[in-house]
Amino acid sequence: MKKILFYAVPFLGVIAVFAGVVLFLNQDSGKGALQVTSTPQSQVYLNGQLIGITPLCKCDPKDVIPAGNYRIRLIPKEGNFKPYDEQISINKSTLTVVDRTFGENSSGSVITLTPLSNKKATEIMVISFPDKTNVFLDNNQKGVAPILLKDVTESDHELKLTKEGYLDKNLRIRTTSGFRLRSIVFLSVSPSVGSSSAQTPLSTPQAPKVEKVTVLDTPTGFLRVRENSSIASLEIGRVSPGDSLELVTEKEGWFQIKMTDGKTGWISSQYAKKE
Repeated sequence: MKKILFYAVPFLGVIAVFAGVVLFLNQDSGKGALQVTSTPQSQVYLNGQLIGITPLCKCDPKDVIPAGNYRIRLIPKEGNFKPYDEQISINKSTLTVVDRTFGENSSGSVITLTPLSNKKATEIMVISFPDKTNVFLDNNQKGVAPILLKDVTESDHELKLTKEGYLDKNLRIRTTSGFRLRSIVFLSVSPSVGSSSAQTPLSTPQAPKVEKVTVLDTPTGFLRVRENSSIASLEIGRVSPGDSLELVTEKEGWFQIKMTDGKTGWISSQYAKKE
């Protein structure tokens, strides 16, 4: 196997985030690369197995990872920080990039590439936590996350996410024809939000009413949570009959719900009802 071609651009300061694209010269390997960075330095576990310490790059042709879905876990080597757990996908002939900054308000990103059936198409999907963040591509506002951007030029781009009460998040990415670049971005709460609320004594406002849905019995004993409102969409989690979940929005045949880990996804309304 020949060497891997990859691209990663590190940034300094508050926008210390990078994303990348990798293409193997050998497209038949059935394996992909993984690059992980963190602040502070962390141990990296993949499906419970220690694979190294950040900064880590499983990019050598002899050290790449079989394509598939994995559970990644980062355990900081210093500081009393909660470990970071996330499900990621390793796709053949591409690079998956994971970046995490630990702290009182942690932030990070997960970048993956997924092949498209149209080899001339170029897409960017943006999912954010919290959701409904403003999405800018090369300083042009494109909408709010979650969002799928189509007909993107194959080039270097700057992706920026903003939301009131949170620190801006900036990523440098490179898109490639025939691939969808999927970015999951975690924003950190702005320190000024906590300090201003602490200095100004206010009466506690009444919390807005939160609509919920209850998961009904299913033939499988569980209900799949999907990335989008389609049975062909990627499964990102599962919920069980009897679970009471926050309802974000709805459309015909589907409920968008918030799971216990804070992530949002779509479930079939056939097996759920509003409370």
